[in-house]
Amino acid sequence: MSAVKLFDAKTFRDFWKLVVFVIVTTLATSLLAITIGNVTFGQSDEYKAVFTDVTGVNKGDDVRISGVKVGSVKGIEISEDARSAVVTFTVDSAQQIATTTEATIKYRNLIGQRYLALTKQLVGDASAMQEGQTIPVGQTHPALDLTVLFNGFKPLFQALSPNDVNTLSYEIVQVFQGEGGTLESLLSHTASLTSTLAEKDQVINALIDNLTEVLEHVGDREKELSSLIVTFRDFVGGLNNDREAILGSLDQISALSVETAGLVHEAKDPLLEDLRQARRFSDEVAKDKRQLDNALELQPIKLDKIGATASYGGWFNFYLCGLRGTIRDPEGKDLEIPLYEPGQARCNLG
Repeated sequence: MSAVKLFDAKTFRDFWKLVVFVIVTTLATSLLAITIGNVTFGQSDEYKAVFTDVTGVNKGDDVRISGVKVGSVKGIEISEDARSAVVTFTVDSAQQIATTTEATIKYRNLIGQRYLALTKQLVGDASAMQEGQTIPVGQTHPALDLTVLFNGFKPLFQALSPNDVNTLSYEIVQVFQGEGGTLESLLSHTASLTSTLAEKDQVINALIDNLTEVLEHVGDREKELSSLIVTFRDFVGGLNNDREAILGSLDQISALSVETAGLVHEAKDPLLEDLRQARRFSDEVAKDKRQLDNALELQPIKLDKIGATASYGGWFNFYLCGLRGTIRDPEGKDLEIPLYEPGQARCNLG
């Protein structure tokens, strides 16, 4: 009796099709699991990094160098002082990490996934990190806070027309609730809003340029800015400590202002009169300008003569320098008769 056939030809073909399907499905599932789970093969070294903020970082996120995946995040825990987070990650053993390497948390995509970027800083006498070493917080940078970033663009959003935004929102609600409106109207308002944004391209460009310039200047003046903040804090603290004295002096300053205003009001009329008299005096002096000039020119000479005369002792010496007499003739004319003429230098006053 011949052996009984377990499978006929059709069943045998179906069996091998099933085997191929199972193998392909298993390989595809394994590949998908490896991709989703960020599973890596090969030897790797484990390191740690201390961050001030690791919001959004999860176990299994990529670790990249120059954009290339070299490892993954293995765990996150709070530091002993509860002020920072310690991220444990692995890196392929073939990759060398220096002690000056910086770690930065960056956005992987728009849905908020992060990855850990390592930047090699092989400068000076930097040595390679040993497995298990920790990158200090001074060499780490948390992820960019998009909330703070978008808040910085509030002035730009305020420049847009709020009516367009409100109308667009109303049309969206009406269309999806089936209470009126058409898709055409919705699209037209969307196009209008897009056109408004396009018209503000110069504002956007100017904002980006100005923001870049401001950030560059702030970065260049980091030490000065820190010093300014500290000094301003000390100044405000000093004002706070002396607030009672400052508030008490305000009443005295107010009283002084009132008294000064009254003094100025009382002295206004006499001061104006003094100014008028001073003007009259200057006018009179200006009329006799030539005589005043002569007097001022001769004054030093006469003062020198008087000084020389009084220099001998504490008294004045008087000398007879001339003597004249005047008589009147019968016709009524006055005649001068010189009785003594000066002949010495001391009698000459110039």
